[in-house]
Amino acid sequence: MDQDVDVQEQLFHNTVREWIISILLFAVLYVSSYIVICYFRRKSDQDEMYTDDEDGMVYRITLWLCTFTLASSVAAVLLLPISIISNEILIHYPKSYYIQWLNQSLIHGLWNHVFLFSNVALFIMMPFAYFFMESEGFTGSKKGIMGRVKETFIVLLLLAILVCGIAWVASALIDQDNSSRQQLFDVWNFYLPYLYSCISLLGSLLLLVCTPIGFTTIFTVFGQLVIKPKFLRDINEDLLAVKMEEDSLQRKLKRTSQGINKVNEVGDLHAQLKDIQKERLKLEKQKKASTFQRNVLYPILLLLLLTLTSVSVLMVAFNTLLLVFGEKELPLGATEAVIGIRSFSTLGPFGGAIEIVIILYFMLASVTGFYSIPIFSRLKPQKDDTSVTTIIGNCVIILGLSSALPVLSRTLGITYFDLLGDFGRIDWLGNFKIILGYNLIFATSTAVCLFTKFTKTMRDEIVNRLGMALSREKRSWSASNGWSAANTPEKDD
Repeated sequence: MDQDVDVQEQLFHNTVREWIISILLFAVLYVSSYIVICYFRRKSDQDEMYTDDEDGMVYRITLWLCTFTLASSVAAVLLLPISIISNEILIHYPKSYYIQWLNQSLIHGLWNHVFLFSNVALFIMMPFAYFFMESEGFTGSKKGIMGRVKETFIVLLLLAILVCGIAWVASALIDQDNSSRQQLFDVWNFYLPYLYSCISLLGSLLLLVCTPIGFTTIFTVFGQLVIKPKFLRDINEDLLAVKMEEDSLQRKLKRTSQGINKVNEVGDLHAQLKDIQKERLKLEKQKKASTFQRNVLYPILLLLLLTLTSVSVLMVAFNTLLLVFGEKELPLGATEAVIGIRSFSTLGPFGGAIEIVIILYFMLASVTGFYSIPIFSRLKPQKDDTSVTTIIGNCVIILGLSSALPVLSRTLGITYFDLLGDFGRIDWLGNFKIILGYNLIFATSTAVCLFTKFTKTMRDEIVNRLGMALSREKRSWSASNGWSAANTPEKDD
């Protein structure tokens, strides 16, 4: 009897400890996400547009929902890194008293909580936040926040019925089995995982498009943020020449502005002056930088980016070969991982660290690639100038990308850590053709994007040289024909 009481007491303490750790972790992510959203949100939204108490409450509730969604997105990104680190710690310190709180139950609980929060945020909170912001209450009803809440719930109910109908029809078209269609009425156990499976597939396809583009865009952004070395140039001489050119343009602009009917010329001068001022600021920044920043930091970071990108492509190519030869099981067929028994990387802790860095690099590349696509570039948040609806859209996109990141990492073979909880039971992960095609398309598109990026200058130069050679050949051919025609004697009639 006493032994049963001790076991129950131990289980109770373990459960309380896991909940405390999960709540503390999510609180840190929530506060961090709130700071990020406040950094981007438009200040006038709260100061000017929402002076009324009702509108202010709607604004704050929407902001809290967006913060919850962003925190869930960050938690989804950190799932695999936290799991890999925990597994390596438990392998090397299995009996340490100070890490008894770090166990398999805690890791499984984190995966289940993140899956639940992602579903709630994606299917309930974000639609509610958007419709809540746009609602005004039904016509003729009593004004107030409850009227807006009622309108929002009615719209959400209609939207849920529409989405359920579409899902049911899609299941009927794809699978003719009546039992599978009846399962759609089981909302919690079948419908939400089924719908989330579709959303994860869309998120994975979005990652498939954005990540290769992001690999190339990162190099462009890196070149803009980090000072490039100037080994064969004197910055002082370049800065002096730019300042002299700027002064000359300013004097010319002053003289031209006093004239009449020279609007176009003044506009051209303003554009040239703006470019020169940007060049001057860039050179002044390079002059203020230390020798290490000018000559050492750029090559090191460039080499690091090249290494990460090359290793990522090689890992995907190797994973594709393993799939082709049947040496690797599909993610859906994998059994749930047991934490602290064996390392999931051949290189041990070093390999785990590489996997974590590459996973985070993939997330950075996908976000960078998404905002570099012209269609979605308008959604890019701006400091102190991002509307609430744009914040809602960005939170949905980030949640979709981050929720698909564990699936992407496991599908591409970046890590061999098995997907836990409902993440490992997504339907399409058991389709060999989809997994193999995904790997092939990702490796091919990444290689093509990188080849296009790094050979652009060479290709442009080759095209210019060929164009110049063809124009010279054409001129010489025209000249020779003209000379021949001039020297050909005319025949008498």
